[in-house]
Amino acid sequence: MAKQMLVKGMREDEYSIVLEFSFEKLLEQWNFLCRNNQKVCIVTDSNVGPLYSNEVSTVLKNHVKEISVFTFPAGEENKTLSTVESLYTYLITNKFERKDVLIALGGGVVGDLTGYTAATYLRGIDYIQIPTTLLSQVDSSIGGKTGVDFKKYKNMVGAFHMPKFVYMNLEVLESLDKRQFSSGMAEIIKHGLIRDPLFFQWILSNVKNILKRDKKTIEEMIYKSCLIKKEIVERDPTEQGERALLNFGHTIGHAIEKTKNFQMLHGECVALGSVAAAYISMERKLLKKEEYENIKYIFESFSLPICTRNISPEEIVEITKSDKKMEGGVVKFILLEKIGKAIIDKSVKEEEMLKGMKEILLYE
Repeated sequence: MAKQMLVKGMREDEYSIVLEFSFEKLLEQWNFLCRNNQKVCIVTDSNVGPLYSNEVSTVLKNHVKEISVFTFPAGEENKTLSTVESLYTYLITNKFERKDVLIALGGGVVGDLTGYTAATYLRGIDYIQIPTTLLSQVDSSIGGKTGVDFKKYKNMVGAFHMPKFVYMNLEVLESLDKRQFSSGMAEIIKHGLIRDPLFFQWILSNVKNILKRDKKTIEEMIYKSCLIKKEIVERDPTEQGERALLNFGHTIGHAIEKTKNFQMLHGECVALGSVAAAYISMERKLLKKEEYENIKYIFESFSLPICTRNISPEEIVEITKSDKKMEGGVVKFILLEKIGKAIIDKSVKEEEMLKGMKEILLYE
């Protein structure tokens, strides 16, 4: 039986997150929540489209007015207003109306860009998330954060727009390469670090089964991870407070992504940012050394980097000053009081960030 949960969005709206092992049950959700006279545009990228767009179209084609596919080149470099403009043009040319629906079929780039287009086209139309990467399943598809990058500043333009529902076909994870799968594990580990020490220990105890992609283990892991994010975003849907905890590892991680010209995957950068943040936490006597070593160990267990080369700590610190999560000119930094308990701290100094950066820097 499928696992499923309800998420409360803004204004008490609710949407379902459904975990399945095929696309077959997608039709059940569609018939329950959508109208049969709608036009549908599947938005996908050049990697995912050839794999799954026909399958999704086949499931829905006899139950919608019309279905078409808009495909853009894969990659973070295409998560831009220019791509959104191309999608606007496609929707206008094909006479999409406010009652029609977009489907985001792909990873985080596709989901964020499609959600932002849905939030702004005709002042808002419905969209559905069908995330196809581990990272997007446990992170970007949940919570209604949408957006695009602007001049290499990550997610600087965006909107909160909740999906109609989120449908996860866990079978698609079989097509992920090892690096993409590991990237998703960074966000899962983060959820344990900020909120649930028992989940963190569960991951440690199940490393072998996770790496083998054992179906029951993967399903349980994704379900538990989604529950953590669901509980946080429900209490703070527009990131006025607690939701900022989900940014653990992201302040420095996003800066590394930019410095590396997005050649490193998001989860790899989050792992590096998490180690740096954990080091700062340890230096402040919040985190025990044993906990810090455990954090490094769990990232390494999934082939995630805990150090890197060819970056300037000073440049990273400078980039954090343009982070969209700044408040009153101060970086809202997320630290760990212990594994399973994160806090928002606005007093982290540049010198501390530099020390954290030097901890993850490999010298030639």
